[in-house]
Amino acid sequence: MDRSSRQPGDVVAGETRSELSSRAVRALWWGSAGLVLAVPGTAVLVAGAERGWRLPVALVLVLVQVCALRWQVRAPVAVLAVNAATGIAVWTLLPAVSLTGALLAAQIALCVLSATRPRRVSVRALAAMCLPVPLAFGAGGGPAGVAVCLLAVVLAWTVGQWRRAQRARSAAETRRAVVEERARIAREVHDVVAHTLSVMVIQAGAADDVFAERPDQARQALRAIETGARSALGELRLLLRAFGPEDPRDGEAGEQREPGPSLARLDELADPVRATGITVSVRREGAFDGLPAVVDLAAYRIVQEALTNTLRHAAGADEVGVCVSVEGECVRISVVDNGRAPQGRSDAAGAGRGLVGMKERARLVGGSLRAGPLPRGGFEVAARLPVERVS
Repeated sequence: MDRSSRQPGDVVAGETRSELSSRAVRALWWGSAGLVLAVPGTAVLVAGAERGWRLPVALVLVLVQVCALRWQVRAPVAVLAVNAATGIAVWTLLPAVSLTGALLAAQIALCVLSATRPRRVSVRALAAMCLPVPLAFGAGGGPAGVAVCLLAVVLAWTVGQWRRAQRARSAAETRRAVVEERARIAREVHDVVAHTLSVMVIQAGAADDVFAERPDQARQALRAIETGARSALGELRLLLRAFGPEDPRDGEAGEQREPGPSLARLDELADPVRATGITVSVRREGAFDGLPAVVDLAAYRIVQEALTNTLRHAAGADEVGVCVSVEGECVRISVVDNGRAPQGRSDAAGAGRGLVGMKERARLVGGSLRAGPLPRGGFEVAARLPVERVS
């Protein structure tokens, strides 16, 4: 069967079976086997005490049920059929044993089947298990016996469905966490690579233009390219270390760890942009010590992406003002350039990954971000990141 054609129930059932370890399967078998030996096994011993050959035959049938439960996870349909047939046989040999008790092993198999197989399969099994229920009325149980037997069968199926839904919920949460983590990694890589490559492209073009006439300026541009590349490599190394498995050597005495992205390193973002000939003014207001790490990183990445957008999209820009301030319980960010926005660049033009990424970063920490052209010309990115809402 093609993977894309599988129903959601089939996928969940496959995941459920794969999640059960051999230890869990053994524990399930020992528990269900003990329950069968304790309830119908004891009932058979009591009811068949004076029934001659029927007692050993009934005990053998109970042992068959116990042994069949060993494969209740691997082949629950077959185990259900075997246990239902042997249960009815035990009840036929010893009518004093209730039908509900004789079918206990089959009810356990139905519960496991309901939890591990597609719903259409478990519904058919439930219907099949309801077929012998009227026999409880003919054995003298009356309506009460029928009701108890039917209730036991439905309850077994319902418990299996509850367990199935629980596992489906857990699998959905896991998948959602994986998707969110992939999106976060993509944002981080985009922010690091896009900013650095934008600076490097502009610097390389400048170096090529003045390579023959002003070699000193060309060498300065090449040094800026080298510095930017080294910085990007360092950030990518930190990123891979954060998202990769823990290295037991991390934290060893004497190991030098490069500091991660932070508002304390804003000048490192501004220097490569200044090297392209754009005047960048950085202003900080308020106390930055003690900011939550997630807010600190989000603010840093928003400034980084705003400067990258200036390099890539602000035609004729020669000035950029960056202001980051801590006011009360929020961090305010403003990045303003004096370039001419190309046609279609507006707040509504946030379909690009840069603007979308900035808005998403602000949203994830409970803040907001606005980006758009100014009436007097230029482009502004303004963000507000609350500190009190981040734990």
